[in-house]
Amino acid sequence: MSEPLIVEKKSGNKNLTKAKKAKNDEFYTLYHDIEKEVNAYIEYNPDVFRGKTIFLPCDDPEWSNFTRFFAQNFERFGLKKLISTSYAKDSKEYKEALHLSLLEVNSPKYDKTKTDSKGKIYTLTRDGSGDGKVDVDDLDWDYLNGDGDFRSEEVKRLRNEADIIITNPPFSLFREFLAWTIDEGKQFLIIGNLNAVTYKEVFPLIKENKIWLGPSIVSGDREFIIPREAVDIVKFTGEIRKNHKGDDIYYQRVVGIRWFTNLDHGRRHQIIPLMTEDDVIKFSTQKPFETYDNYHAIEVSLVKNIPKKYNGVMGVPISFLDKYNPKQFEIIKFRHGNDDKDLRLSNGTCPYFRILIAHKK
Repeated sequence: MSEPLIVEKKSGNKNLTKAKKAKNDEFYTLYHDIEKEVNAYIEYNPDVFRGKTIFLPCDDPEWSNFTRFFAQNFERFGLKKLISTSYAKDSKEYKEALHLSLLEVNSPKYDKTKTDSKGKIYTLTRDGSGDGKVDVDDLDWDYLNGDGDFRSEEVKRLRNEADIIITNPPFSLFREFLAWTIDEGKQFLIIGNLNAVTYKEVFPLIKENKIWLGPSIVSGDREFIIPREAVDIVKFTGEIRKNHKGDDIYYQRVVGIRWFTNLDHGRRHQIIPLMTEDDVIKFSTQKPFETYDNYHAIEVSLVKNIPKKYNGVMGVPISFLDKYNPKQFEIIKFRHGNDDKDLRLSNGTCPYFRILIAHKK
């Protein structure tokens, strides 16, 4: 779950402000989006998760598609252990109705007071049901001592136990969550907004090739499921569909979503096909490249127009990172010219956040 950037078509960025205020709001990632992304890493390296402990914080384990996906693929991926945790109902900034999974309501561990005030932890290590396979039916659960906040010492200990951290963290806490993950040297796969690459805490990590974008989302938007109780908070503009039980499910489309990771994948090693500068001008721009007033570089507004074998520096949009191959290009700097102000064209305009790059020699 998460609180990604929601942009309402008729009201601009009003929902961004609401998302930032509703720090504990829940946005559930769809199963097929998780499956598509994770399978790309398996395709590149079939053993990427083998023998590993995977931790899924910021989730409601009994409802999360992250938990369901990795539990169902526990044996296929060769996992050592799966851990997922949730945030306590009473600690959320909206009043959530009580939802109990069959695992919880049928368990002697169930406690109404704890269910409201405590986070929960689900673990999977073995075939507990005795059916000869390890899957979602073998999940074991208990209450946490605290509310499940990822910054708590209790959850930090779970982080320290893990090899790989995978989740959809709160949008407004993305920077803090990323630092929480990287500071311990963990591998990770997390969802955020593309604009996160502009954060001063994030871009240096991209420049230093310590983190990069995942392979499955390169444009457009994605759907998330939101709880009924959160509909008013996010100013819902999506679709309501019935599930197999006839219940209303709220789907909200979210723009600019990306996966952030330090797990290697095949797209990072694909060479971007390019035209020569002359061909770009002839077949695409119909005019020479503009230059910046405050930095010796050309403005390239579309990734497809990056000129092949160009010897100088080029300013490209942040969407370049969707196709960035560190063996093909070098990242020079971000956004600012030699005067430490935004890159500025000769006509005085400043194009939206540019990354300055050069071909690897």
